[in-house]
Amino acid sequence: MTATRIDRVTVADGTFDLHIWIPESGSGPGILLIQEIFGVGEYITGVAEKLAAAGYVVGAPDVFWRFAPGWSPGQTPEALQASMEQVAKLDFPKAIEDCVAAYEQLTYTDETGGRAGVLGFCLGGTLAWGVAGAADPDCVVSYYGSGVPSMIDLVETVTAPTLFHFGSEDPFLPFAGVEALNAAIEGHPNVQINVEIAGHAFDNFASEMFYNESAANAAWPKTMAFLDTNLKS
Repeated sequence: MTATRIDRVTVADGTFDLHIWIPESGSGPGILLIQEIFGVGEYITGVAEKLAAAGYVVGAPDVFWRFAPGWSPGQTPEALQASMEQVAKLDFPKAIEDCVAAYEQLTYTDETGGRAGVLGFCLGGTLAWGVAGAADPDCVVSYYGSGVPSMIDLVETVTAPTLFHFGSEDPFLPFAGVEALNAAIEGHPNVQINVEIAGHAFDNFASEMFYNESAANAAWPKTMAFLDTNLKS
Protein backbone atom coordinates (compact mmCIF):
# COMPACT_ATOMS: atom_id res chain seq x y z
CA MET A 1 0.00 0.00 0.00
CA THR A 2 1.29 3.48 -0.91
CA ALA A 3 2.14 5.71 2.06
CA THR A 4 1.83 9.48 1.80
CA ARG A 5 3.06 12.51 3.68
CA ILE A 6 3.75 16.19 3.14
CA ASP A 7 7.31 17.46 3.56
CA ARG A 8 8.28 21.13 3.61
CA VAL A 9 10.87 22.68 1.32
CA THR A 10 12.66 25.83 2.46
CA VAL A 11 13.85 28.49 -0.01
CA ALA A 12 15.11 32.04 0.53
CA ASP A 13 11.67 33.64 0.81
CA GLY A 14 9.60 30.95 2.49
CA THR A 15 8.58 27.29 2.63
CA PHE A 16 6.20 25.20 0.57
CA ASP A 17 4.64 21.75 0.49
CA LEU A 18 6.22 18.77 -1.20
CA HIS A 19 3.63 15.98 -1.41
CA ILE A 20 5.34 12.59 -1.05
CA TRP A 21 4.20 9.10 -2.09
CA ILE A 22 6.22 6.10 -0.89
CA PRO A 23 5.94 2.71 -2.65
CA GLU A 24 5.02 -0.43 -0.77
CA SER A 25 8.68 -1.46 -0.71
CA GLY A 26 9.48 1.63 1.36
CA SER A 27 12.13 2.96 -1.00
CA GLY A 28 13.01 3.42 -4.64
CA PRO A 29 14.32 5.93 -7.16
CA GLY A 30 12.75 9.36 -6.84
CA ILE A 31 10.61 11.23 -9.33
CA LEU A 32 9.89 14.92 -8.95
CA LEU A 33 6.39 15.22 -10.40
CA ILE A 34 5.62 18.80 -11.49
CA GLN A 35 2.00 19.83 -11.70
CA GLU A 36 -0.17 21.09 -14.52
CA ILE A 37 -1.88 24.46 -14.06
CA PHE A 38 -4.58 22.63 -12.07
CA GLY A 39 -2.26 22.11 -9.10
CA VAL A 40 -1.62 18.95 -7.12
CA GLY A 41 -5.16 17.72 -7.62
CA GLU A 42 -6.94 14.60 -8.82
CA TYR A 43 -4.83 14.10 -11.92
CA ILE A 44 -1.37 14.64 -10.40
CA THR A 45 -2.38 12.51 -7.42
CA GLY A 46 -3.44 9.74 -9.80
CA VAL A 47 -0.15 9.90 -11.69
CA ALA A 48 1.78 9.84 -8.42
CA GLU A 49 -0.10 6.75 -7.27
CA LYS A 50 0.69 4.96 -10.55
CA LEU A 51 4.36 5.81 -10.21
CA ALA A 52 4.48 4.73 -6.57
CA ALA A 53 2.80 1.44 -7.52
CA ALA A 54 5.64 0.97 -10.01
CA GLY A 55 8.22 1.36 -7.23
CA TYR A 56 9.07 5.06 -7.33
CA VAL A 57 9.24 7.59 -4.52
CA VAL A 58 7.27 10.57 -5.83
CA GLY A 59 7.47 14.20 -4.75
CA ALA A 60 5.01 16.79 -6.11
CA PRO A 61 5.76 20.41 -5.17
CA ASP A 62 3.10 23.09 -4.73
CA VAL A 63 4.27 25.39 -7.53
CA PHE A 64 1.68 28.14 -6.84
CA TRP A 65 2.54 28.41 -3.13
CA ARG A 66 3.42 32.10 -3.17
CA PHE A 67 0.01 33.31 -4.37
CA ALA A 68 -2.41 30.34 -4.33
CA PRO A 69 -1.18 27.67 -1.90
CA GLY A 70 -2.94 24.34 -2.26
CA TRP A 71 -4.49 25.32 -5.61
CA SER A 72 -6.75 22.52 -6.85
CA PRO A 73 -9.79 23.96 -8.67
CA GLY A 74 -10.92 20.83 -10.49
CA GLN A 75 -11.01 20.26 -14.25
CA THR A 76 -13.97 22.30 -15.50
CA PRO A 77 -13.80 25.04 -18.16
CA GLU A 78 -14.18 27.53 -15.31
CA ALA A 79 -11.24 25.89 -13.52
CA LEU A 80 -9.19 26.20 -16.71
CA GLN A 81 -9.84 29.94 -16.90
CA ALA A 82 -9.10 30.43 -13.19
CA SER A 83 -5.90 28.39 -13.50
CA MET A 84 -4.74 30.41 -16.50
CA GLU A 85 -5.16 33.51 -14.35
CA GLN A 86 -2.97 31.91 -11.66
CA VAL A 87 -0.27 31.02 -14.18
CA ALA A 88 -0.10 34.69 -15.20
CA LYS A 89 1.11 35.45 -11.66
CA LEU A 90 3.93 32.89 -11.79
CA ASP A 91 7.55 34.04 -11.73
CA PHE A 92 9.07 31.33 -13.94
CA PRO A 93 12.71 31.72 -12.85
CA LYS A 94 11.64 31.48 -9.20
CA ALA A 95 9.39 28.51 -10.00
CA ILE A 96 12.33 26.71 -11.57
CA GLU A 97 14.43 27.50 -8.50
CA ASP A 98 11.65 26.11 -6.29
CA CYS A 99 11.48 22.93 -8.35
CA VAL A 100 15.26 22.53 -8.16
CA ALA A 101 15.08 22.91 -4.37
CA ALA A 102 12.31 20.31 -4.23
CA TYR A 103 14.30 17.98 -6.48
CA GLU A 104 17.37 18.30 -4.28
CA GLN A 105 15.33 17.64 -1.14
CA LEU A 106 13.83 14.56 -2.76
CA THR A 107 17.30 13.21 -3.47
CA TYR A 108 18.28 13.81 0.17
CA THR A 109 15.47 11.65 1.54
CA ASP A 110 16.47 8.24 2.83
CA GLU A 111 13.89 6.54 0.61
CA THR A 112 15.47 7.56 -2.72
CA GLY A 113 19.12 6.88 -2.00
CA GLY A 114 20.08 10.03 -3.93
CA ARG A 115 18.74 8.98 -7.33
CA ALA A 116 15.86 10.88 -8.96
CA GLY A 117 14.39 12.06 -12.23
CA VAL A 118 11.91 14.80 -13.15
CA LEU A 119 8.50 14.37 -14.81
CA GLY A 120 6.28 17.32 -15.68
CA PHE A 121 2.98 17.91 -17.48
CA CYS A 122 1.78 21.08 -19.25
CA LEU A 123 3.20 23.92 -17.12
CA GLY A 124 5.22 21.23 -15.38
CA GLY A 125 6.57 20.04 -18.72
CA THR A 126 8.14 23.45 -19.25
CA LEU A 127 9.41 23.64 -15.66
CA ALA A 128 10.88 20.12 -15.92
CA TRP A 129 12.98 21.25 -18.88
CA GLY A 130 14.03 24.29 -16.86
CA VAL A 131 15.11 22.02 -14.01
CA ALA A 132 17.14 19.99 -16.49
CA GLY A 133 19.01 23.17 -17.40
CA ALA A 134 19.52 24.35 -13.82
CA ALA A 135 20.33 21.08 -12.05
CA ASP A 136 21.59 17.63 -12.94
CA PRO A 137 18.65 15.21 -12.68
CA ASP A 138 19.18 11.59 -13.64
CA CYS A 139 16.54 11.91 -16.36
CA VAL A 140 13.70 14.18 -17.51
CA VAL A 141 10.29 13.51 -19.05
CA SER A 142 8.37 16.53 -20.33
CA TYR A 143 4.77 16.29 -21.53
CA TYR A 144 3.53 19.06 -23.85
CA GLY A 145 5.41 21.93 -22.24
CA SER A 146 4.36 24.92 -24.31
CA GLY A 147 7.36 26.93 -23.13
CA VAL A 148 9.93 24.35 -24.19
CA PRO A 149 10.53 25.71 -27.73
CA SER A 150 11.46 29.10 -26.24
CA MET A 151 14.14 27.30 -24.16
CA ILE A 152 15.55 25.37 -27.11
CA ASP A 153 19.09 26.56 -26.39
CA LEU A 154 19.19 24.23 -23.36
CA VAL A 155 19.68 21.34 -25.79
CA GLU A 156 23.33 22.36 -25.94
CA THR A 157 23.87 22.20 -22.17
CA VAL A 158 21.47 19.61 -20.73
CA THR A 159 23.19 16.28 -20.22
CA ALA A 160 20.31 14.40 -18.58
CA PRO A 161 18.54 11.83 -20.79
CA THR A 162 15.32 13.59 -21.80
CA LEU A 163 12.07 12.40 -23.35
CA PHE A 164 9.58 14.93 -24.74
CA HIS A 165 5.96 14.11 -25.51
CA PHE A 166 3.92 16.41 -27.73
CA GLY A 167 0.52 16.36 -29.41
CA SER A 168 0.52 17.10 -33.14
CA GLU A 169 -2.75 19.04 -32.77
CA ASP A 170 -1.89 21.04 -29.64
CA PRO A 171 -3.47 24.53 -29.91
CA PHE A 172 -1.24 25.84 -27.12
CA LEU A 173 1.98 24.82 -28.84
CA PRO A 174 2.42 25.53 -32.56
CA PHE A 175 3.89 22.44 -34.18
CA ALA A 176 6.61 24.58 -35.77
CA GLY A 177 8.10 24.77 -32.29
CA VAL A 178 8.24 20.98 -32.06
CA GLU A 179 9.85 20.80 -35.50
CA ALA A 180 12.46 23.36 -34.44
CA LEU A 181 13.22 21.35 -31.32
CA ASN A 182 13.48 18.19 -33.39
CA ALA A 183 16.04 19.88 -35.63
CA ALA A 184 17.98 21.16 -32.62
CA ILE A 185 18.35 17.73 -31.02
CA GLU A 186 20.10 16.27 -34.05
CA GLY A 187 23.42 14.99 -32.79
CA HIS A 188 22.16 14.88 -29.20
CA PRO A 189 21.26 11.22 -28.60
CA ASN A 190 20.35 11.92 -24.97
CA VAL A 191 17.20 13.77 -26.13
CA GLN A 192 14.16 12.03 -27.67
CA ILE A 193 10.84 13.33 -28.97
CA ASN A 194 7.60 11.37 -29.17
CA VAL A 195 4.64 12.88 -31.01
CA GLU A 196 1.10 11.59 -30.63
CA ILE A 197 -1.89 12.50 -32.83
CA ALA A 198 -3.61 14.47 -30.10
CA GLY A 199 -4.18 17.90 -28.64
CA HIS A 200 -2.90 19.44 -25.43
CA ALA A 201 -2.91 17.61 -22.07
CA PHE A 202 -3.83 14.34 -23.73
CA ASP A 203 -2.70 12.32 -20.70
CA ASN A 204 -5.00 14.11 -18.27
CA PHE A 205 -7.48 11.34 -17.47
CA ALA A 206 -9.29 13.61 -15.00
CA SER A 207 -10.28 16.08 -17.72
CA GLU A 208 -13.07 15.52 -20.23
CA MET A 209 -11.81 18.62 -22.05
CA PHE A 210 -8.40 17.23 -22.85
CA TYR A 211 -8.05 13.47 -22.29
CA ASN A 212 -7.21 11.38 -25.34
CA GLU A 213 -7.19 7.75 -24.20
CA SER A 214 -5.48 6.39 -27.31
CA ALA A 215 -2.62 8.90 -27.17
CA ALA A 216 -2.24 8.54 -23.41
CA ASN A 217 -2.07 4.75 -23.64
CA ALA A 218 0.52 4.97 -26.40
CA ALA A 219 2.77 7.47 -24.59
CA TRP A 220 2.67 6.13 -21.03
CA PRO A 221 4.50 2.83 -21.68
CA LYS A 222 7.25 4.83 -23.39
CA THR A 223 7.49 7.02 -20.31
CA MET A 224 7.70 4.06 -17.96
CA ALA A 225 10.30 2.27 -20.09
CA PHE A 226 12.37 5.46 -20.20
CA LEU A 227 12.15 5.97 -16.43
CA ASP A 228 12.94 2.33 -15.72
CA THR A 229 15.97 2.42 -18.01
CA ASN A 230 17.39 5.61 -16.57
CA LEU A 231 16.43 5.26 -12.91
CA LYS A 232 16.20 1.55 -12.11
CA SER A 233 19.02 0.16 -14.24
